[in-house]
Amino acid sequence: MINIRKAELEDLNSTVSIFEQYRHFYQCENNIALATNFIQTRIEQQESVIFIAEDSMQGNTVIGFVQLYPLFSSTGLKKLWLLNDLFVDANYRKQGIAEKLIENAKELAKQTSARGLVLETSASNLPAQALYEKIGFSKSQSFYYELDL
Repeated sequence: MINIRKAELEDLNSTVSIFEQYRHFYQCENNIALATNFIQTRIEQQESVIFIAEDSMQGNTVIGFVQLYPLFSSTGLKKLWLLNDLFVDANYRKQGIAEKLIENAKELAKQTSARGLVLETSASNLPAQALYEKIGFSKSQSFYYELDL
């Protein structure tokens, strides 16, 4: 059985483990120490909300997560949530887990009276794009720019 819940500081090691799998998926160099510090700081400073998916049949092993960051819309005069990270272990894909994680993200947005969720994904990540469109996301007509410093 798959359970979805908000990650707490007690979940740091298991959350970092799935987070590092996510970073590996995006060809980032593994760095447990930096990843641990990053996730720990987000949780302690309440700078993000992380929902984890656990497999209760495998000793509550964390098999997926979604991480959201708060944003604000000046034109909408409301909070927005940036769905920045979403990942499910390859052995658990195509079982609706990503949808359940996103459902929790949507509930967070509703509970915080947010305007909604925004996200980006790589142009080559067609499975993710199909999932997002299937559950109601629409492609923005806005241009996206970035400036690395």
